[in-house]
Amino acid sequence: MRVFVTGATGFIGTVIVQELIGAGHQVLGLARSDASAQKLIDAGAEVHRGDLEDLDSLRSGAAQTDGVIHAGFIHDFTRFAEVCEVDKIAIETIGEVLAGSDRPFVVTSGTALVNPGKLATEDIIPPFNPAWPRASEQTADAVADKGVRAAVVRLSPSVHGDEDRHGFIPIMVSIAKQKGVSAYLGEGQNRWNAVHRLDAARLFRLALEGASPKARYHASAEEAITVKSIAEAIGKQLDLPVSSITSEAAAEHFGWFAQMAAIDCPSSSKWTQEQLNWQPAHSTLLTDIDNGIYTQ
Repeated sequence: MRVFVTGATGFIGTVIVQELIGAGHQVLGLARSDASAQKLIDAGAEVHRGDLEDLDSLRSGAAQTDGVIHAGFIHDFTRFAEVCEVDKIAIETIGEVLAGSDRPFVVTSGTALVNPGKLATEDIIPPFNPAWPRASEQTADAVADKGVRAAVVRLSPSVHGDEDRHGFIPIMVSIAKQKGVSAYLGEGQNRWNAVHRLDAARLFRLALEGASPKARYHASAEEAITVKSIAEAIGKQLDLPVSSITSEAAAEHFGWFAQMAAIDCPSSSKWTQEQLNWQPAHSTLLTDIDNGIYTQ
C-alpha cells in the first residue's frame, strides 16, 4: 500500500514511517522544510512538500495514495482553538479526496478525556467539549459517512521513548528542575495511561491495514499509572525531593500544566488488542524514566 502520512517527521510520525516501510508499504511523507524532507529520504520514504495549512498539498498527497495516516498536529497551546480548527479542516480536506473510495484513513485523537475518573474503553464516545475544542473524532466520523474507512487511534497522554522532547514527561521533568521538587497533586493517586512510541506506531499500521469505519482504537499499553509514581521516578532520577502540592497551589507550581497533572484517565486497550492482534512489547513508562532517557 502507498500511504500518505502527515506529521511524518514528528516524534510518533517518524516511527510510523519506519513501521510502515518495515512492513512493506511505501510512504509519501508530508514535509514543510528541507530538514524534514531529508529525514524522510534517509528513512526510505518519498517526500511531499507542504503543511497542514496548505490544503492543496493535502489534497494532492491523499490523491496519490491508497490510504492516509493523519498524525500531524500543530502543538501550540497558546492558540489551541485555532490549531484545533486547522486539524478539523485538514481532516475534512483529506476526507473529501478519499470520499467514496473505501480507502483507509486513520486519524489521531487521545484517551485523556474519554471518560475522566473512570476506565476509558473504545466504545465510549464522549460528547464534544467546547473547553477542549479538538474535533478530530467527530470529523473522522463525518468523513466515514462519505464512504471512507475512517477510524481513530486514541493516544495515551504519555507516548514515551527515546527522543521524547516535548511530551508530558519532559514537561514534568522541566518543572521539577525549575522548582527543585518533583511534585504531584494531593495524594497523587490520579492515573495516566501510557504507551511506548514503537508500540503506538505498530498500532497505527495495524489500524490502517484493518480499519473499520468509525472504530476507536486505544494506544494504551499500560492502563493506569499513578501520577505519584511518575513524580517519584522523576525525583529519583534528578535526586530531588518528591512532594504533594495542594490544588490551591497547583496553578502556581505547574502553570498551564496543572489541569493535566490533575487528570485521572485510566484506559483499556483490551478490545483494540483483540481486534487488531496488537500486543505491546516495548518498555514501560517507569522503566524508561528509571533508565534515564528523560534526565540525561
